[in-house]
Amino acid sequence: MSGLTDHDAALRIASGRKPFVEPLRLGERLKEIRLANRWTLEDVSQRTGLARSTLSKIENDQISPTFTAVQKLIGGLEIDLPQLLSPPKPQTHTLGRRDLTRKGDGQLHPTPTYEHELLSCQLAQKRMIPFKTIVRARDFGEFNEWVRHDGEEFLIVLDGSVLLYTEFYEPLRLEQGDSIYFDSDMGHALVSVSDEDATVLSVCTPNETP
Repeated sequence: MSGLTDHDAALRIASGRKPFVEPLRLGERLKEIRLANRWTLEDVSQRTGLARSTLSKIENDQISPTFTAVQKLIGGLEIDLPQLLSPPKPQTHTLGRRDLTRKGDGQLHPTPTYEHELLSCQLAQKRMIPFKTIVRARDFGEFNEWVRHDGEEFLIVLDGSVLLYTEFYEPLRLEQGDSIYFDSDMGHALVSVSDEDATVLSVCTPNETP
């Protein structure tokens, strides 16, 4: 990136001498728009036709997009030019958000093997996805396929005991109070091995934290 001021860049664009948008903090603004919509780089790539590597370089100010790339961004993201070129919003130290979930008031999402209770459901664009799960499965054979999803996961056993099956490791027994952190795009599955169905708390993150 050059050391041109915004005024210099505007003059260059207006004169047509260099068809690039340079020191307008466009990369920072693009990332702000992407994260506000909870899009991954792959999502934006599919919407605009621009390669993920190109989008990453734009966001990190490693390259300046051509007018053609800017047009693809505007069309693919369904925004206008002023929205894309407007200065990024100043970052605040805290948003002051909170979301209380009383006992038993989460969103229930039962499956044949798990009974999930999604927590903190009122907040949009969370950086974490917390949920409590009663593990109904008693045998790995109850799963038709591996459980897998983007991001990472932290899991702690609240009650009972579980056997954690993972794609690349031997099954691991976890007792009450034990916890584990793992890549959740790796196939995994839980079964209860205690007399009563085990209960676990999981916190997941998306691949790219907004």
